[in-house]
Amino acid sequence: VQLQASGGGLVQAGGSLRLSCTESRRTFSNNAVGWFRQTPGKEREFVGVISWKGFSTSYAESVKGRFAISRDTAKNTVYLQMTSLKPEDTAVYYCAVGRNAYGTSTENTYRYWGQGTQVTVSS
Repeated sequence: VQLQASGGGLVQAGGSLRLSCTESRRTFSNNAVGWFRQTPGKEREFVGVISWKGFSTSYAESVKGRFAISRDTAKNTVYLQMTSLKPEDTAVYYCAVGRNAYGTSTENTYRYWGQGTQVTVSS
């Protein structure tokens, strides 16, 4: 299973970016998909997760109200829409396929990981 995260880049504080996560074998159509992020020297942290049909989402407190996850089943793609970006959102962002339909905030409940995409927010 190969996950491809894309859409990262450099943006000014207050700006927006949309990240995409695609998967070639449609493995994640029946599983939750989560987003995590990591900065150098820190542990990877949970950002949010969307359930297998997209009816349920959950977010870290630090991004709640600013980030939104959605999924397009026909395109086999999950999106992370990020708005009102802050410098502290700067990180490498990863998408991951959960081991079940609803997902959690815990890394070991995710089975497959993408390679990550860099997001840099300038002040």
